[in-house]
Amino acid sequence: MTVKASCSSSKALVALMGSVAILTACAAPPPAAPVPAAAEAKPDMKKFAGTKLNLAAETDQYVEGFRALIPIFKEQTGIEIVMEELGYVDMRQKAIADFVAKTGNYDLMTVDIVWSGEFGANKWTVDLAPWIERDKAELGTDDILPVMWTLGSWEKGQWAYPLAGYANLLTYRKDVFDAAGIKETPKTLEEFKAVADKLTKADGSQFGVGLLGAKGPAVAQDFMAFAQQYGGSLLAADGKKFDLNSAANVEALEYFGSLFKAAPPGATGWWWGDRNDAFNTGKIAMLQNWSTAVKNFNDPKQSPFPDKIGTAFAPLGKNQTKYGFGGWGIGINADSKNQEAAWMFIKWLSSPDVQKLWIDNNGSPIRKSTLTDAEMVKKYPWFPTMLASYEKGDGDYRPRQPWYSKLEDILGTQVNAFLVGQIKAKDALDAAQKAAEEGIKLQ
Repeated sequence: MTVKASCSSSKALVALMGSVAILTACAAPPPAAPVPAAAEAKPDMKKFAGTKLNLAAETDQYVEGFRALIPIFKEQTGIEIVMEELGYVDMRQKAIADFVAKTGNYDLMTVDIVWSGEFGANKWTVDLAPWIERDKAELGTDDILPVMWTLGSWEKGQWAYPLAGYANLLTYRKDVFDAAGIKETPKTLEEFKAVADKLTKADGSQFGVGLLGAKGPAVAQDFMAFAQQYGGSLLAADGKKFDLNSAANVEALEYFGSLFKAAPPGATGWWWGDRNDAFNTGKIAMLQNWSTAVKNFNDPKQSPFPDKIGTAFAPLGKNQTKYGFGGWGIGINADSKNQEAAWMFIKWLSSPDVQKLWIDNNGSPIRKSTLTDAEMVKKYPWFPTMLASYEKGDGDYRPRQPWYSKLEDILGTQVNAFLVGQIKAKDALDAAQKAAEEGIKLQ
C-alpha cells in the first residue's frame, strides 16, 4: 500500500528552513567519471516544481523524520514526495523487484549499509560520486563524519548518500545499576557478562541483558557485533575465501550464547522491536543497541523511566579499539526519470539546518556540526558519546559485498540453531562455512 506522508508544519518552521545552505568547498569521496554538467551557483529551489517522487522507506525510526520534513520540502520546492513505509524484508524485496524489472516505480529508496555492494555491483542505484563532486560547495562534505560514507559506498562508487548513522552503544538503567551497587558501566566483554549475570533475578522478574536471537538478519547482525570484538572476520585476510568457522568466531559464538542465560527465555526469537519493548517495560536492565533507539528511551511520552536511562560506550573485546557502526543511506533508482529532483531532496535533507529538524523528528545524525551544536547537545546529552563512537566506528566489519545478504541468511540460520540448542557452536559455524563455500561465489 502506498501512502502519502503528511504532517502539519508551521510558518515559523518553514521560515527557519529557508533555502538550502551553501557551504565552502571541501573534500569529498573520490569522484567517478563522467561528471555531470556544472550546477547553478544558487540552486533554483522551484526548478522541479510539479514533480512527484516515490520514496520506499524502511520503517526504522528515521521514517518519522521523513513524515515531518516531506511537507516542508514540498512547500519550499513544489516537489511532492509519496512515501511507502515498508518492513525490512519487504523493503528489500520490493526495491529489488523494481530494479530487476526496470519499472522505475521508486525514485528514491533507503539503503541498508550492507546492501551497498549488491546495489552498486548491479548498478541498480545511481553512482553519486560525480554528483557529490559537482555539488560539493552545497554539500559541505568535510562536515560529514568519514565513517558515514560507508553508508552507501562500494569499490570506487557512492551508491547511496549518508542518511542515518547508527553507533553501537550500551544503554542501561541507572537506577537498577545503583540498586545492585554497580558504580561503573562494563568496559570489557568479561565485565559485560558479569554485570548481566548479576542483574538477572532468579524469580524471572528482571533479566540482565536483551539480545537478538530471531532466525535471519537479526541474530546474524547481533552475533557479528560480538565477533568483531573477538577479532573475528567473515573473510580470510586475503579476501579470497570465507573464514566463518575460525577459532575467533567460534569463541565469539560461545560467548554470545552464554549471554542468553541472562536474557529472557523468548530472546531466541527476538527482533529489534522486541528487544526495545522489553527494555521499555523494565524486563531487561541493559542492552547493546543502535543509537537510533536512545532518543525514544529518553522520551517521557514513550518511556516509563526516561530520567533513569544511561548511555555509554559498548564494551570492547581484548585489544579492540573500534566500535560497531551501521545505518542507512538513501539512493536514487538508476531507472528513475526524476533523478535531479531526487538529488535535490537528498541535498536539502542533508543540509545543516534541515539536519537539526531531522534529529528532532527521530532522524539520526551524519554531520559533526550537528553532534557538537550546543543547543543540540543540551537536548541530547548522549551526543558526545555518540560522536566518539562514530569517530572510532567500524563500518566494514560486515562486508558490503554483493553476496552479503546470502551470507547473512546462512549465518542467521546456523547461529539461531545453536542458540536454541540444536547444534554446538563449532558445528554451527562449520555448517555455515560449508553452505557459504557451496552457495556463494566470491568476486
